[in-house]
Amino acid sequence: MLKNSTFQQAIETVEALSLEEQAMLLEIIQNRLREDKRQELLENIKQSEQDYAEGNVKRGSVSDLMKDLEQCEN
Repeated sequence: MLKNSTFQQAIETVEALSLEEQAMLLEIIQNRLREDKRQELLENIKQSEQDYAEGNVKRGSVSDLMKDLEQCEN
């Protein structure tokens, strides 16, 4: 099923690397993933700040949230 897929080819390419090269590749990928997650978090924060500045944020208790969700379902 995955035999001819790009993903499978990537795995085979990585397996062909030395252990040192695999470790370096893993570190690079982990660093990039961390940076991507940071960037996504920053974008979410910016959007939240914009929503707050525009008055699109609602405050309330969990009960208020549950009532709003029930109203959306109906």
